[in-house]
Amino acid sequence: MHKRTTPKIFYRAKELRHNKTPEEEKLWSRLRNHQLDGIGFRQQHALGNFVVDFCAPRKKLVVELDGSQHFEMAESDEERTAFLNSKGYKVIRFFNYEINGNIEDVLRRIRLAVVEK
Repeated sequence: MHKRTTPKIFYRAKELRHNKTPEEEKLWSRLRNHQLDGIGFRQQHALGNFVVDFCAPRKKLVVELDGSQHFEMAESDEERTAFLNSKGYKVIRFFNYEINGNIEDVLRRIRLAVVEK
């Protein structure tokens, strides 16, 4: 049993790690192995009833990538963010077009979020 989630959510996170979107894969290639300023990120990390795209647990930072479907999911995204904030996590979101258009700016903004935390 995992302290931070249920077995069902933990299993779902594992499934998602094997089915990344192209944008998740692109960002993960820049975050994995402590490449970004030595910060340890996890991909498809289970927290409570949610699976977040990327998490730096020691920095209490969550990075979420939003595709076009998230325009219809604003309310559930707000609930998710509120839960994560209540657990001490800062949540930053990027649209897929930001990953594809200017990943260096995305990485810069992630660095800033860590400093501001």
